Amino acid sequence: MTDTNKVVINIGGMHCAMCVKTVEGALNALAGVRAASINLATEKAQLVYEPAQVTLTDIQKAVEATGYRYLGSDEDHAGSAQKKSHVDELKTRRRRFSLGFAVAAPLMLLMWLPLRLPQFWNYLLFAVVSPVFFYIGFPIFRAAVQALRRRSLNMDVMYAMGMGVAYISSVLATFGIGLSREFMFYETALMLATFLTLGRYLEARAKSRTSESIQKLIELQPPSATVIRNNIEMDIPLSEVVVGDLVVVKPGGKIPVDGAVQSGSSFVDESMFTGEPVPVFKEQGAKVVGGTVNQDGAFQFIAEKVGKDTMLAQIIRTVEEAQGSKPPVQRLADRAVSLFIPVVLAIAIAAFLFWFFIAGYGLLFALTTLIAVLVIACPCALGLATPTAVTVGIGRGAELGVLIKSGEVLEIAGKLDTVVFDKTGTLTEGTPQVMEHIAYGMADDEVLRLAASLEAKSQHPLGKAIVQSARDQKVALAEVESFQNYGGKGITGTIGGKTVIAGSRKLFSEKNVTIPEKVIADMEHCENDGHTVVIVGTEGQISGIIAIADRLKESARRTIQALRKRGFEVGLITGDNWKAGNAIARELGLDFVQANVLPGGKVQELQKLQANEKIVAFVGDGINDAPALTRADIGIAMGGGTDVAVESGDVVLMYADLTAVVTAIDLSRKVLRRIRQNLFWAFAYNAALIPVAAGILYPLFGIVFKPELGGLAMALSSVTVISLSLLLKRFKPEMTK
Repeated sequence: MTDTNKVVINIGGMHCAMCVKTVEGALNALAGVRAASINLATEKAQLVYEPAQVTLTDIQKAVEATGYRYLGSDEDHAGSAQKKSHVDELKTRRRRFSLGFAVAAPLMLLMWLPLRLPQFWNYLLFAVVSPVFFYIGFPIFRAAVQALRRRSLNMDVMYAMGMGVAYISSVLATFGIGLSREFMFYETALMLATFLTLGRYLEARAKSRTSESIQKLIELQPPSATVIRNNIEMDIPLSEVVVGDLVVVKPGGKIPVDGAVQSGSSFVDESMFTGEPVPVFKEQGAKVVGGTVNQDGAFQFIAEKVGKDTMLAQIIRTVEEAQGSKPPVQRLADRAVSLFIPVVLAIAIAAFLFWFFIAGYGLLFALTTLIAVLVIACPCALGLATPTAVTVGIGRGAELGVLIKSGEVLEIAGKLDTVVFDKTGTLTEGTPQVMEHIAYGMADDEVLRLAASLEAKSQHPLGKAIVQSARDQKVALAEVESFQNYGGKGITGTIGGKTVIAGSRKLFSEKNVTIPEKVIADMEHCENDGHTVVIVGTEGQISGIIAIADRLKESARRTIQALRKRGFEVGLITGDNWKAGNAIARELGLDFVQANVLPGGKVQELQKLQANEKIVAFVGDGINDAPALTRADIGIAMGGGTDVAVESGDVVLMYADLTAVVTAIDLSRKVLRRIRQNLFWAFAYNAALIPVAAGILYPLFGIVFKPELGGLAMALSSVTVISLSLLLKRFKPEMTK
């Protein structure tokens, strides 16, 4: 099988969906590139390529051949280069449009005032406007020429045509070449160039805010680390930390890489990953994650993961890949964009021909409609509708501890009707606990003491729960002699000269110990509540029973109620017995249960649901449930801070609170709704204003849509779509509001 690499590269100079299509086409045409996808909002391209066939140098040449700027790959730490390029570009655009307004505004005022202008005014306008016009419009004209050389129609071509027609007609009128003074559009041409530059400035500023979340993640890494080498404490750049280094963390400092605490202790703020505001106590043996913040204490830890292997690096890669993915709804916009410019160009020419040759409204009016249609129509809003919402929404999810790994998840979330949970470690804490113990003919503590004394010599999970309960209640354990383990059934031993048994009904049956009806009734009551019962006997008599269960998470009930309130059918698939499964179903109000299901059998159960046309999300622990997470329409993997497996599931929850499941679904649906709203407004804007620009209102109301106003409207359409997407930054989990 051929080896492939993934890389994220930064591209400068893209303005519209046609720019994206051009660069994507060039990259996908390279031999060895398996897939290339560009996010217009972040101006990043994700590539899967075969390094044996194509290199980053080849990729750079392909990008630059299309007329756009290659700003390096994320592997080259190109973020600073991209940021500098972005800042420089903003400064240049601000300088250009400021000069444009400074010159155009007085000119427009003079044109509107009832002043008698001198005869040489035409030539003065030409001399003043021309250098300013070409200074401001140069980037647009250059991009248009490059596009035409590639035989590509993009919005730069449309803008250049609109501005060029306005300027050339003004020059012809100035020198009396076939046109009169009424065809002088100097202020219009200059205002068009100015408004277009202003629009791109505002758009670029707004776009930069869409990727703030990923920038916050990147900035979590400190630039350096304090390590101890050869018994000498030294500060070194983060890139020089290696696995095995002894890292020193001081009060208030950021943890630089992932590792395990060797000495010292402190509380660590992990909220940037988990969304949990409560600091976590760390002591010897505890795992720490790079990017988290130490509180008041100090400790030392051994570096275990550095560089691209750290949890923070994995999260950043996951978020960037998700932001670069395209949900299926994007295909609608892509198809529209591919047809958009030829259709608009045809409308502009048709409008000119109609008003001039058929309606007889004159060359001036026909020319005005031509220019207005060329500049007001823009697929930029269509091209930004999806990527800006995806970028902001997935970034907001990362801030909340919810990693959505692809844009496709957003669309499937809108169709979900069933949510299925695993039990152990998902709905429950994953650690058995003693729920109650009942004594017969002796003190309650004595039953616990006898059982715990035996179980202290066992490694069984139920035995550990009994021993832990005894320790919690400060019950002293006794010496045990003649200990014997009966695999899977129980244990026996001698305590204080008496034979003690702790185990299942089967063991007591084999030992010929009769279980009274009263005890059987108590056992069945506990088992109906989903508890596992351990029987304790002394000298052939039943001394008591101990009920053990994996306790439900505190958030389980609230989560199930919230999902049912949203109209979901909620179920459980568990390997536990039917009594335990049904007990949980009753307690939580689940719609269905499948019990005694082996790990491999969970896939078959999900397939049965899908065969009944259910769209299913499966929630599991992300490790044992990998097949089921893969089979579900959406796999939601429960993480646990440092133990999160970002490879598992379509959605990874960074913390164990089940309410994050509701947050993930709510956020996904919110992003999808915002994408649809953006697309609606982008289509509605063009559907409403293109006919107006073409002059449809003039015969009835005498309304002429000025080309310069069209340029402003075009800019505002893109800014509106981006601003709507930025509102996703305000998303708050409903269950924590």
